[in-house]
Amino acid sequence: MANVFDSTNAPEGEPLEIVAGDFVQWKISDLVADYPTDDYTLIYTARISGKRDEFQITASSQSTHYLITAASSVTSAYAPGVYAWQKEIVRNSDSARRILSRGQFKVIADLDIPGTDLRSHAEIMVDKIESILSGKADSDVSSYSIAGRSLTKMSFTELLEARDYYRSEVIRQKAALDAKSGRKGVSTIKVRF
Repeated sequence: MANVFDSTNAPEGEPLEIVAGDFVQWKISDLVADYPTDDYTLIYTARISGKRDEFQITASSQSTHYLITAASSVTSAYAPGVYAWQKEIVRNSDSARRILSRGQFKVIADLDIPGTDLRSHAEIMVDKIESILSGKADSDVSSYSIAGRSLTKMSFTELLEARDYYRSEVIRQKAALDAKSGRKGVSTIKVRF
């Protein structure tokens, strides 16, 4: 395996996943012919879906490519989740900007951080809904009002439907992971007689 810290071994193209707290680097070579590194700056802007968490990475200019790096101390601040990114080229002479492409990557939680919750949103929701269902028999009030503010709880049927929805999401996520890793999912049964 090549040294992942050596910039000469930087992979070409954007990563699909980043582990929070990891040193990350990649290079973009195909832009240099049209956008020489002395005259242009390459910037990545990324924002987590549904939130305002955003960061920018400015590429360093090499003679044959743009090199994008983020130190471990920088990526450790990235919140886990799916980020939408855009690749921007800026003309240095007048700061004119164009978006060249867009995509997504996933930031994964670092296992070295104690208490890191590695469950997906769907897994968390299944656990929360099951917790509510188990407590519903003890103190079930469908709605109440205090000081002019009212709250209506989900019915037992609505909770079951929501739990079933999130359970199916968990199954889909696990099947996707199995397919990605090349493992056969639980739905594949081979029988020989």
